[in-house]
Amino acid sequence: MDFKLIAMIVMTVVFVYGMALEELRRRSAMDPVPENVRDVYDDESYLTWRRYHGEKVRWGMISKAVSFAVEMLLIGTDLYARFAHLFPDTDFMRLFGVLLLSALGGLISLPLEYYDTMVIEEKYGFNRATKKTFFLDQVKNFVISLVLITLIASLLMGIHKALGDLLIPVFAAAMTVLMLGFSFLYPVFSRVFNKFTPLEEGELKDKLTALMDRHGYSVRAIQVMDASRRTSKSNAYFTGFGRMKTIVLYDTLVAAMDTDEICAVFAHEMGHGLHHDTLKNQILSFAQMLILGALALWTLSSPEVFRAFGFDRVNYGFAVILIMSVEYALIAPLVGLIASFISRRAEYRADAQAAKEGYAAALVSGLKKLSRANFSDLAPHPLLVMLEYSHPTLSQRIAALDALKEKEGKE
Repeated sequence: MDFKLIAMIVMTVVFVYGMALEELRRRSAMDPVPENVRDVYDDESYLTWRRYHGEKVRWGMISKAVSFAVEMLLIGTDLYARFAHLFPDTDFMRLFGVLLLSALGGLISLPLEYYDTMVIEEKYGFNRATKKTFFLDQVKNFVISLVLITLIASLLMGIHKALGDLLIPVFAAAMTVLMLGFSFLYPVFSRVFNKFTPLEEGELKDKLTALMDRHGYSVRAIQVMDASRRTSKSNAYFTGFGRMKTIVLYDTLVAAMDTDEICAVFAHEMGHGLHHDTLKNQILSFAQMLILGALALWTLSSPEVFRAFGFDRVNYGFAVILIMSVEYALIAPLVGLIASFISRRAEYRADAQAAKEGYAAALVSGLKKLSRANFSDLAPHPLLVMLEYSHPTLSQRIAALDALKEKEGKE
């Protein structure tokens, strides 16, 4: 069996599928905007959005094509194996050699990312990053990504060598714990890129604290992140395990929204906690890790697969690349379809919680401001929403809130 040919065919199928979705994304920009969100953009802003959207999609397609070409070159010419053989003949060093080449190959896309950020985002007023900030971020991302992927491949190697066929459940459990650890350490990683300052005393802090306290959450801190150093786009989130939470607000969000709108956004986030959506996501992630474990066991049990790409034995770094870029990539659309459906249902429930807290109107106005600030697509194609969107569209969320209000009015 020609494993290399099969891998390249699968990669091509995945690439064509991705490009087809991008083309659908580009064409859907011409679809009419639903009535309940037409006030998000005025006529001039909407025309600007169409130009921005078109440029982003076209450049995204170019970037995907370049990445595809690089990966096909690395796999098709056995460069991974050749580069790995430059390193000492140990499993770890050969593993690291493969992953280092993969990371270095990704640097070919750096000029494309630079143009996206420093030209397109700059052109439409979103970029706030300096050239120095951009390149420092790239260095940090390169180092962190290489360390993490090396950690994952080393974990795979250790478990396989120690336990063999028990790889599937143990690897799935270990990866789930690792992801939980990343979630716990996310605030630490965030400080590598951004500065955080405590939210000043006042009405907003009092309302957010009261909102969380009312449902048994303890607020460790409410912090403002200097997102405006890089972008004018807005966001917010809270972190922490259990009932102890740290609230993080983008400074752009604080500047753009009033107190009730920010509280509405966090009433929504609190709804996720009350409905145990994080736990449900962890269960879904564990199921995905079981799939990856099964793929890993099959791959590592087939030495001929590695010989087809120029290796003289199993290489755990290449196994990770093969699993993620070929094997899992083929079934990822189906997994994503299921995960996105579950996520969208959770978003509706969280919106309903915000409405229950008395913030329905504020949530609608806040979401419209977020959509305007982030230049969101107001009328994505339904197929794109079904396949890729973790959130319902703005129009769908507003319609659901209106239906909820109407239902409550009849009761």
